[in-house]
Amino acid sequence: MKVKKQLIGLSPYKPGKPISEVKKQFGLNEVVKLASNENPFGCSNEAKKAISEALDNLAIYPDGYAATIRTEVANLLNVSEEQLIFGNGSDEIIQILCRALLNNETNTVCAVPSFPQYKHNAVIEGAEVREVSLIDGVHDLDGMLGQINENTRIVWVCNPNNPSGTYVSSEVFKNFLAKVPKDVLVVSDEAYYEYVVAEDYPDTTPLLAEFENLMILRTFSKAYGLASLRIGYGVGNPEFIQKIEPAREPFNTSVLAQVAASAALTDKQFLSYCKERNREGLEQFYQFCEKNNLHYYPSQGNFILMDIQKPGNDVFNYLLERGFIVRSGEALGFPTSIRVTVGSTEQNKAIIEQLEKFLNS
Repeated sequence: MKVKKQLIGLSPYKPGKPISEVKKQFGLNEVVKLASNENPFGCSNEAKKAISEALDNLAIYPDGYAATIRTEVANLLNVSEEQLIFGNGSDEIIQILCRALLNNETNTVCAVPSFPQYKHNAVIEGAEVREVSLIDGVHDLDGMLGQINENTRIVWVCNPNNPSGTYVSSEVFKNFLAKVPKDVLVVSDEAYYEYVVAEDYPDTTPLLAEFENLMILRTFSKAYGLASLRIGYGVGNPEFIQKIEPAREPFNTSVLAQVAASAALTDKQFLSYCKERNREGLEQFYQFCEKNNLHYYPSQGNFILMDIQKPGNDVFNYLLERGFIVRSGEALGFPTSIRVTVGSTEQNKAIIEQLEKFLNS
């Protein structure tokens, strides 16, 4: 069988090691996974209740239009329902955008290191990928602007950026939008939006009225704790949304995902709790880094990138053998770093103790 030439040699996305595999490999009774930026506190009890009540409807196709959660998200963001598109995680919206806009005669611009799925999906569509290096962990928007030409269709801004946790400020982002040609889509990927505390972080939804080429991506996988159910959404110009809808698969978000997301939106107390605990957890890691003179980027997400000053794979393997799954920076573009998801207070303390032992060994 002959597949697209773009797929030859292209590696599939590699998630963090599963807990069961690590337990078996090292004979461990307990393993803590802090690799995939999941919510260590799970999801809202309201979401669990909604899932339980929906179990009798599993034989019925979900609402392909996602009408209920669509109305609720529209009300939350103060946008029209026609401005929304829902996906099997915001990852699928990335795929839809690449499928709808890119081909072998076009290019796309993104930062590096950043979320790899922008490049991955663009390569599959045969598009040229123009990567611009971060400056001190932050998007170089001037450099990205300089890469835009008549064949550019999408510019990706991961904000906060994964894996650095840094962000583009409101003023800088708005100035950037004003300079991007109106026929080039600017995607603000805000997967970690609910964790952000920076006062000058962009409030992007009001910008949709001014910039028709802006699209915002958000997800229920992170702060809402619904990663396994896969539901996210995009917000953009209603005419553009209508144009890309044919690239969306039918019934692409499940009944359970829709009802859980709907219920999760009502539990503001749980969301606030997760955000507060995340800030406390980040402070634990900041103190560890400052004590040991290790470089780190202050994070607006639920993870931290720390330069351990040793090969990232060495640190990864050391922690893995002791029951902690993290991400090696060698796979993320930061070869002497690791990216660690912020866990509970106890989990953070335990992994910091192991990192202290590693540094002293």
